[in-house]
Amino acid sequence: MVKIFLIEDDYTITLGIKSFLRKNNFKVIHAENIEEGKKLFDIDIDLILLDLNLPDGIGYEFCRYVKAIKDIPVIFITVRDEEGDIVKGLDMGADDYITKPFKFSVLLSRINAVLRRTKRQNFEDEVLRCKDIKIIKSQTKVYKNDCKISLTVREYNLLLLLLENKNRTLTRDVLLDKLWDANREFVNDNTLSVSIKRLREKLGDASVIKTVRGLGYKVED
Repeated sequence: MVKIFLIEDDYTITLGIKSFLRKNNFKVIHAENIEEGKKLFDIDIDLILLDLNLPDGIGYEFCRYVKAIKDIPVIFITVRDEEGDIVKGLDMGADDYITKPFKFSVLLSRINAVLRRTKRQNFEDEVLRCKDIKIIKSQTKVYKNDCKISLTVREYNLLLLLLENKNRTLTRDVLLDKLWDANREFVNDNTLSVSIKRLREKLGDASVIKTVRGLGYKVED
């Protein structure tokens, strides 16, 4: 079931949206302000409906908070209809902007459109995983528990090679050849050892990359 997170302090609007979405087979979580929203937020949420005018701040703050953790779709729902407000919301990563008052049928259409777009994008973004580590290839980004990890080009290519061959042992010779091809520069045996060591440190879990004594390395769940 699709999980919608509604952050709205108006009781009447909240009641209407929750009732309508639940009738359309959505699961709705509700928070009345930013502080409560941060406590209830989790990365399994599919879409956020976010009011701008909240008792303890502006919705932009919560949007930034969410996008720094995970790129979950956000639709602003607000009485603010000034061009500057709309542009600011979209520029910080919001996926849509609906001004009050609105019809629930329009809200549903906007939600479905954003979810379709997100689903298509996620399908196109091939994701490689091992334990709590993942690579989104189209973005050349690495995450641990959905927190971004900063890697050098060589470290990224090394991890990519290992994840593309998960549960298979890659010999040191194979890794050296592939890394040389990827970076267009010579990588010697010592450089490979140092890269493995630094990569393990950045991943925060040395057990992700296993040493196969006398052969090479592999990753496995």
